[in-house]
Amino acid sequence: METNINNGNLEFQNRVDLTELQNVLDQVRAEIHKVIVGQDEMIDLLLASVLSNGHALIEGVPGVAKTITAKLMAKTMKIGFSRIQFTPDLMPSDILGTSVFNLKNSEFEFKSGPIFSNIILIDEINRSPAKTQAALFEVMEERQITIDGNTYKMENPFLVLATQNPIEQEGTYRLPEAQLDRFLFKIEVDYPTLEEEINIIATHHSRKETNKIDLVTGVLDASQVMKFQKLVQEIHIEPNLIKFIAQIVNNTRENPFLYLGASPRASLAILQASKAFAAMSARDFVTPEDIKRSAVPVLQHRVIVTPEREMEGINSKQVILQMLETIEIPR
Repeated sequence: METNINNGNLEFQNRVDLTELQNVLDQVRAEIHKVIVGQDEMIDLLLASVLSNGHALIEGVPGVAKTITAKLMAKTMKIGFSRIQFTPDLMPSDILGTSVFNLKNSEFEFKSGPIFSNIILIDEINRSPAKTQAALFEVMEERQITIDGNTYKMENPFLVLATQNPIEQEGTYRLPEAQLDRFLFKIEVDYPTLEEEINIIATHHSRKETNKIDLVTGVLDASQVMKFQKLVQEIHIEPNLIKFIAQIVNNTRENPFLYLGASPRASLAILQASKAFAAMSARDFVTPEDIKRSAVPVLQHRVIVTPEREMEGINSKQVILQMLETIEIPR
C-alpha cells in the first residue's frame, strides 16, 4: 500500500484498484432493492459468494424472500440462469442430463440437464432424497460432471444457490455433511423488522400488477464476474491473520461443545470470504474484522454441536461466536 503525505495528512492508496468493483456492487444492490426491502446481510453474503466463487445455502422460513433474492441476484448478471425445484421424485438424470439414442446416426447423444448454466438456483434442496443430492457432489466441487465415462466441464462462472426451510422436516432429507461442506456460506434469513414489513406492504400495494423480476436489469456480464473474482484473489493478507484463521478452525476441533470440527476446506473458505469482504469494503487488505465476519456463515453448517449441548438449546452459531471471543485477535 502506498502512503502519501499532503499538508500533514496521511493518504492511503490501494495497490489493487477496486473502484470499478465498488461501482458495480452499488449498482447490483440498487437493482435488488428495487424489489427487496431490507435483507442487507443476505445480499452482502450473496455478493461475497459470487466474488469468492463459492456456493451458498440460504436457510429461512417460507416467505422471507430467499428464492426471489437469489433470482434477482442472478438477474443483475447477464449470464445463464437455471432454476431447479427439488422434489421427492427428482432423479439425478433430471439435473445432470442423460444419454439418448439417436435413430438417425445410431449413436447415443448426451442431452444436458439444467445444471449446465452459470447460476443454478436449487429451491428446497432438502426435498430430494440422498441419491439426487449426491448428484451435486462432483459438479459443486470440481465444476464438472462425469456421465457414461465422459467428463463435461461447466462454463465459468458457475455458482449454486440453494434454499431450504429449517422448520418443516416432514418429507425432507437432511443434507449429508459432505454436501454441506461444499457450500461456502450458510446464510440464515430472519423475519423483517416492523418498519421493513410496513415498507414491504406499501411497496407491494403501489406496484400493482407489475412483474417484480422485470424491474431488475443486468449490470455485469460473465467476463466482469470472473475479472472481479481474480481481483479478489489479489487482496493482501498478513501471515499473522493466516495464523488467526488456522487458530479459529483448529479450535472447532478441540472445542468440548462440538462433536464435529471443521476441515481445512473451512480454513480456505474463511480466507476466500475475508478477501471478498475486504474488497467489498474498498480495502486491498484483510483485517481481523473481515475474518470474524466470515467465521459464522462459513463454519455454522460445517460443525456439529454435541447432543448434550443441543438438548440445552445451544446451536453452532452460539458456539462459534463464543469461540471467537476467546481467541486473541492479532494486532
